[in-house]
Amino acid sequence: MQTPTVLIVEDEMLVAIDLEASLEEHGYRPVGIAADMSRAMELASIRPDVALVDCNLRDGPTGPLIGRMLGQTYGTTVIFLTANPAMLDDGIDGTLGVVSKPCAYHSVGELVDFAVRARQGDLSQPPTGIKLFSATTAFHGSA
Repeated sequence: MQTPTVLIVEDEMLVAIDLEASLEEHGYRPVGIAADMSRAMELASIRPDVALVDCNLRDGPTGPLIGRMLGQTYGTTVIFLTANPAMLDDGIDGTLGVVSKPCAYHSVGELVDFAVRARQGDLSQPPTGIKLFSATTAFHGSA
């Protein structure tokens, strides 16, 4: 099995670099950091397996739109990491769930482990702190 790839959509560079280091430590392959919509679109063409997406980015509150596009157009399993979970209401079509920031360094690996399992249809044992979106918005991915 190939190492799952992860896109980081985050405009605070220290947070993004911390996420990237945690992902690498947990055996995942970060494919890049996007601080805004245009960079996220460039990196989406890589078709990352998982994306960790903030809501408020350099170009405004574009995270929900980026998450929907990644999930629905590219088949990426999206988990939002945001200090503003209320922006997502009951969920964004094509995405898996949301975790409130700050997110502990060690829990990043657990979140991505869960996202990878979700890609294979296993939504059991979600990590502590994640709010899963309803079945109508949940990711319907492929392995």
